[in-house]
Order: sequence, then structure tokens, then C-alpha cells
Amino acid sequence: MKSHGVAASELLQRRLLHIEVRTLRYATTAQTASRLARALAIPSLMEAANAMSPTPRPGHHDAPPDASSEPTEPARRRFLQSAAAAAALGAAPHLHAQNTPEPTPAADTGANAPVPAQPVRLNINGREYALHIEPRVTLLDALRDYAQLTGTKKGCDRGQCGACTVLVDGRRINACLTLAVMHEGQRITTVEGLAGATAPSTIQRAFVERDALQCGFCTPGQLCSATACLAEFAAGTASAATADVRARATELSDAEIRERMSGNICRCGAYANIVAAVRDAHSASA
Repeated sequence: MKSHGVAASELLQRRLLHIEVRTLRYATTAQTASRLARALAIPSLMEAANAMSPTPRPGHHDAPPDASSEPTEPARRRFLQSAAAAAALGAAPHLHAQNTPEPTPAADTGANAPVPAQPVRLNINGREYALHIEPRVTLLDALRDYAQLTGTKKGCDRGQCGACTVLVDGRRINACLTLAVMHEGQRITTVEGLAGATAPSTIQRAFVERDALQCGFCTPGQLCSATACLAEFAAGTASAATADVRARATELSDAEIRERMSGNICRCGAYANIVAAVRDAHSASA
């Protein structure tokens, strides 16, 4: 029984010591909140902190806490005061931001000002198109969204797949990598302009006969690229697969066709039939 009484006494002393430590921490938190409120110079927060700070006992500002003495105020009141001070401290940045006027954004002038749309005239498939577009519009978007020529496809939109291949003055380019305003006064040919007035072109007919497509999404770019491929070979332009670049090539081999058509990707894998179609078109025009 005596040991149980000693244990109970020690437990009571520990609890009293714990209460005193918590009381000291609450008082320190309230004092810190009051000092920070004055440092921030926010009147409303200073008044709240002053009202919530506990009243110090005379002559005990620097006295260490005594575990055997009772606090001058109940722990519950200290806890509520400290909680309110902490809440006011957390609201300090928000109140400070509300009292600070927001900077007025400067109006864009000079080089930062947006460039308005402007008139652009494009020669597409032998027809003049008067478009009103912004300078940032690519040739691909101008063809599809403004000229309503949707045969040219947007595949990767970064010059990797070749689905947007068109001809500009007979040379093939990726329409997604160039601006429309750069091609005023030039002849632009899309897949809609390859066929004749009454019949498809030789390369179009060869693609049909060889079944050189599956889904058909890449076919417009393949047709434009194949048209330029045949024209380049006929003009004597060498490629990376040409055995002797100093001599004019007389035979369009499959290796030449694959090299010259390597910028156009067919995700369906119809490459064998595409090569055969280009070879047939070359033989028909020879």
C-alpha cells in the first residue's frame, strides 16, 4: 500500500509539472505573437495581441517557473489566449497583403504588343486566296483553317512525320514549320492541286493501283513528296543514296526511292507498296 501511495504521489507531481510547463509555453507563445505584431506594424493585429497577452506578475518577469507554485490564471484561460494569439499571428500575412495595394500591370507596348491580323495573299493551286491572318499563323493552319483546303494533314505539328508536305515553287516543305506570310508571291501546291482537270496525276493513279495506303492519313503528304521526288530525279538532283554524285543517275532504284521519301512516315507500314507506286510512276513518265 505504501508503494502505491508513493507512485500516486509521484504521478501527481509529474502532472503538476507538466501543467506548469504547458502554461509557460502558452505564455511564451502569446508574448512572441505580441512582439511579432508590433514588428509588422499592423494596428489591428497589435491591438488583438495586446488584448490577448497574459498580464505578467509584478517582480516575476525574469523569474524561472516554479513547479510547486500555481499559475496566476487558470490554464484554460491561458490556453484560449494563446490560441487566439496564434490565430492572429497566422492571419498577419493575409492582413498585410490586404493593406498593400496591388501593382497595376503595365500595358504592353512596343515589341511586347500583340501583332494584329493583316491581309495576306497566297497563290494556292493556281488560285489567289485573300486571307486575313496573324503573322504567327503557320502555312499549315492557313491552308486548313483559312483557305479551307483540308487535304493537307496535321500529324505531329513539328516537322517529323511529313503528313503536311506541300510544294512551294516545286520544292517540298513541311507546312507546319513555316509561316504563311513568308510565302506571298510563291506558287503553293497541295494535294488538291496534283490532279488534272479530268483525271488524277500519274503518281495518284499509281498509288491506287498499288494500294499504297491503308488508313490514308499520311497519303496527301506522300503524294506531294513523291511528285517532288520524281521531279528532282528528272532534274538530275543527287541524293544520299546516289552512288556517284558527279554523274547523272539514269535509274531510279528502290534505294533511291526510299532515301528520297524518307521524310514521310507511314505508321501503317505500307512502305513496300509506296516504293512500288513511285517506281511505276517513274516508269510511266520515262
